[in-house]
Amino acid sequence: MTITKDLEATILRYYFVEHWKIGTIRRHLRVHPSTVQRVLAQEGVSVKKILPRPSKIDPYLSFITETLKKFPHLSAVRLYHMVHERGYRGGVKHFRHMLSLHRPRPVAEAYLRLTTLPGEQAQADWAHFGHLQVGKAKRPLVAFVMVLSFSRKVFVRFYLNQNMSSFLAGHEAAFQSYTGVPKIVLVDNLRSAVIARLGDAIHFNSTLLQFAAHYRFEVRPVAIARGNEKGRVERMIRYIRGNFFAGRTWKDLDDLNAQAIQWCEEIASYRPCPEDKDRTVQEAFVQEQSLLLPLPKNPYPIEERIEVRVGKTPYVRFDCNDYSIPYNYVRRILTVMATTHRIRILDKSEVIAEHARVYDKGQQLEHPEHIQALITFKRQAHQHAGQNRLTKAIPSSSKLLEQALEKGYSLRGIVKQLLLLLDSYGATELEAAIQEALQKQVPHPNAVRINLDKRREDRHLSVALKLELPDDVRIKSQKVNPHSLDTYDSLQSFKEEI
Repeated sequence: MTITKDLEATILRYYFVEHWKIGTIRRHLRVHPSTVQRVLAQEGVSVKKILPRPSKIDPYLSFITETLKKFPHLSAVRLYHMVHERGYRGGVKHFRHMLSLHRPRPVAEAYLRLTTLPGEQAQADWAHFGHLQVGKAKRPLVAFVMVLSFSRKVFVRFYLNQNMSSFLAGHEAAFQSYTGVPKIVLVDNLRSAVIARLGDAIHFNSTLLQFAAHYRFEVRPVAIARGNEKGRVERMIRYIRGNFFAGRTWKDLDDLNAQAIQWCEEIASYRPCPEDKDRTVQEAFVQEQSLLLPLPKNPYPIEERIEVRVGKTPYVRFDCNDYSIPYNYVRRILTVMATTHRIRILDKSEVIAEHARVYDKGQQLEHPEHIQALITFKRQAHQHAGQNRLTKAIPSSSKLLEQALEKGYSLRGIVKQLLLLLDSYGATELEAAIQEALQKQVPHPNAVRINLDKRREDRHLSVALKLELPDDVRIKSQKVNPHSLDTYDSLQSFKEEI
């Protein structure tokens, strides 16, 4: 322990002038006894060495040492039980402390200071920043971070997921920000980059390889459990947490990303460059920018692609929300192509619907024309079915409908009323009544009904009434008390006398 000159002088004064004992000096100044002994020894004072007291664990140290050589990661609890079986009666807490002093320490690893050439390498990684509540949905808030290894120019963009489309979109946005592409991008062994790995044998994600081929850079994953190989981006993530994200407020994700862009171009770009403290990151980036690979003429199509099965309703379920489609595409398998802001719904190669993407949960996103088309189709289908039945039973009804349409009458209402008359009077009677209405040039159901009633009265027939009972069994089973019909008979006699 290193102490100040003032403390050394105080220890010497207490010992030689005040004649305090070492224990008294140690307790008063709150230092270790060995510190007091060392100060006195420097002045030539022969101090009796304080021998440590024997510990209960001493007889078992050889067994503990040999066991830890064979099993260096053996837990303290398991080793305590093994020693306890051999006679150790000390407490588990004291055993843990003594074991920590004797457990073999790994040899400290030395690292080379890596240097990269301008435009040679960038490092990229994801960083978690908690969660963001979007309506009913709780979404993870993650940041894609890329930093150029030479100039330390940083790019950060926040997303609400870590899927492949967001991973590629982060790369593309970073390249656009740099107006160039580094030759190598160092990434972690995440699923978006590496499907499987066995030593140096790596199975890359094919989508990432296609993206890298389009932008002409090399994807290079770091070794497993060797985060130090991408230490520049790891340190940059810590810098973002403390210098940008901590204590910041924003309205929504777009506002947060706008603030991140401003921070990258201002505060983060004008800090001292770690490789050369005499210039800023922006000055180093100006040197590096001209050595980056040029951007391709056409951007890479970055969209999340999934196939969905549509049910009986005209909606596609995607990412916990429903998006409307034209009604004639139900009961099919369609393709959803999604970016961070929009989704497209395709039937093979034909785009049938587009929507703005939402990150809420349980929402229905509708285009009014989709729903209105279904409503119109349902009405027309019902009307056409009625017209087909009517014209098939009553051929002359088609002419009546044509004349009614010319006069501006509603065909739907006319068809409905004529079908009721068809069920009540039959096809023969209705045919004759419609012919009479056509002769009088009155193409309306009321005229047809009057003709039907008149025909029945001329033949002294009663009007056929159609009795329809409800489907409810409780109503059908109700008991109905009969009433006397004498009143109706007297009314009929009175009518005949008149």
